[in-house]
Amino acid sequence: MRYRADPPAALLIEPLDAFVAVFHRPSGITHLLVSPAPEILAVLGEEALTIDALLARLTADYELVDADRAALAERVEELVAAGLVSAA
Repeated sequence: MRYRADPPAALLIEPLDAFVAVFHRPSGITHLLVSPAPEILAVLGEEALTIDALLARLTADYELVDADRAALAERVEELVAAGLVSAA
């Protein structure tokens, strides 16, 4: 399965201390996210990636040393449930 975030124009992103506020224009809903959700959205962009490809990109971009595939899959599914990421 591949995952994709909405186009950048659909999201208004604003850092707020430990949180990141994400206003999802299509739904009109504002989400408060904590790491690693904003990083997942940033890496996904509009590119459809598998969990393994996403894990590899996050590991490279953020120099992760203890990446956990199962935990990442859970976080991505939470973003899917929130409507910020779509699965194809």
